[in-house]
Amino acid sequence: MNTTLNFSKKIQAVLSLVIFIGMGLWSLKAQTYSAGEKDIENAAVRSAFQNTKKIRAGLLDVGYAEVGPENGKPVILLHGWPYDIHSFEQSSAILAEKGYRVLVPYLRGYGTTTFVSPNTKRNGQQSAVALDIIAFMDALKIDKAIIGGFDWGARTADIMAALWPERCTGLVAVSGYLIGSPKANEKPLPPNAEFLWWYQYYFSTERGYKGYKANTEAFNKLIWKTASPKWAFDDQTYERSAAAFNNPDHVDIVIHNYRWRLGLAKGEKQYDALEAKLAKSPSITVPTVTLEGDANGAAFPAPESYASRYTGKYAHHTLTGGIGHNLPQEAPKAFADAIIEVDSMSQAK
Repeated sequence: MNTTLNFSKKIQAVLSLVIFIGMGLWSLKAQTYSAGEKDIENAAVRSAFQNTKKIRAGLLDVGYAEVGPENGKPVILLHGWPYDIHSFEQSSAILAEKGYRVLVPYLRGYGTTTFVSPNTKRNGQQSAVALDIIAFMDALKIDKAIIGGFDWGARTADIMAALWPERCTGLVAVSGYLIGSPKANEKPLPPNAEFLWWYQYYFSTERGYKGYKANTEAFNKLIWKTASPKWAFDDQTYERSAAAFNNPDHVDIVIHNYRWRLGLAKGEKQYDALEAKLAKSPSITVPTVTLEGDANGAAFPAPESYASRYTGKYAHHTLTGGIGHNLPQEAPKAFADAIIEVDSMSQAK
């Protein structure tokens, strides 16, 4: 036996083992560091949504969350009723990591957004809410942005894209084309659709106003459950958003919005010209992606009924897997992917 050769092989084996262990430890350290970085990023996003900024914008002091680089492409995400900015927390984190500057304002009547003057009418009509976001962009000196939203937020995004296309790089609208008018809403819907709008008729009564004011959190939790029947949200998730309903103007804005839709409450004259344009169901020319969930328990139009309203580059996706009305929070990656998709559409020639 050649003992020198055998000893040499043993040394090589030991060295190989040391190198292997060393590489494993280095890899583990690298993975731990990477996970730590991710934790820091997630903590920064959580902090941004918990400690919102504020800016004077038109009639409002707008509370908003901002994540991502200041020089990133602007994305403005708009929540609906009865939800708040946290619907977009996870999708915002994804987009910020991709280099987008994401801004998520509280709509009038929600969270830290307040009226500058106590004398301003607490008006929830659609054009007023859209003008709030235009004023928000002006205050931040943002010329154009990708606009995305659901529920009230999708309607607001649709209006912005229809009336001010020069301000919209692209549009992501959950449940599609939601622009309406009191005149159009005079036409009765089929019974099953009318049933889904029960709360709108409840709000049209004095009993509904008093009931919503007295039971805001319980009422809105019921809406969460019925609008997203397969979403197993916990109490902590709901309570985090429910804090936004403590806004002193929340009840008045919500009640006015739904009464105005039915022609039971007046709007304001300064919005008449905009509402006249919206009553004609204007086409939307900017690149658009519409989304729908396969388990949306709220009333929503069929995608084929509104596809023709989008005359520019357009795509629609229906998400499966039990996704309900609060789509950005229930499927944050899919929503973020839609923002990225519409950004690509806007750049394609």
